[in-house]
Amino acid sequence: MLNTILQNVPDGAEVLTEGEPVEKTLSIIELISSGGFAGQIIIAILFLLLVAAIYIYFERLFAIKAASQVDANFMNQIKDHVSNGKIESAQALCTQVNSPVSRLIGKGISRIGKPLADINTAIENAGRLEIYGLEKNVSVLATISGAAPMIGFLGTVVGMILAIFELANAGGSIQMDVLASGLYTAMTTTVAGLIVGIVAYITYNHLVVKTDKVVYQMEANSLEFLDHLNEPS
Repeated sequence: MLNTILQNVPDGAEVLTEGEPVEKTLSIIELISSGGFAGQIIIAILFLLLVAAIYIYFERLFAIKAASQVDANFMNQIKDHVSNGKIESAQALCTQVNSPVSRLIGKGISRIGKPLADINTAIENAGRLEIYGLEKNVSVLATISGAAPMIGFLGTVVGMILAIFELANAGGSIQMDVLASGLYTAMTTTVAGLIVGIVAYITYNHLVVKTDKVVYQMEANSLEFLDHLNEPS
């Protein structure tokens, strides 16, 4: 009988003998769906946090890049206008450029004629507002980077509770398929939470570096403007 079966098997085909293990594959969707309702809720929350983190990152990245683009000849033109007494032309140039640096210089130009300390204070106050605008929603990324792993660990705890509950109601017989749902919840939420946290942490630090460069640019141009005003005529 066995010889007859083997004769009917095509050449090159693999014959699975009885008891031979069959390799199983598991897709991401199957892995999430196997985690139970609690795991799916936590995964959905983490997915929303990931979408929010990516959106905030690219929105702020484009805004910061736009803010850092200042014409290299901008300050030279401002100093020429101020030296020649063309205050209105200098203000018009700042309005035309419309960047954080130009708004700071424009604030200083509007205070020309007052003591240098007052001009410096006005520029510093305007600078704080500009920095606040550049850092808009960036703190949300820091919150997501810390909250996402904790939400994932919450799923781990929920999954382990479900696994222990199923084990307690198994009547003393331990079966892996009974524990599978809770274990899937525990593992998938942990991985998802760490992934979202890592993405948010990296994007947050990248935006901080980009923002610091713009702040340095603002400070350098403000000092250059104040030094020009302090030069003897």
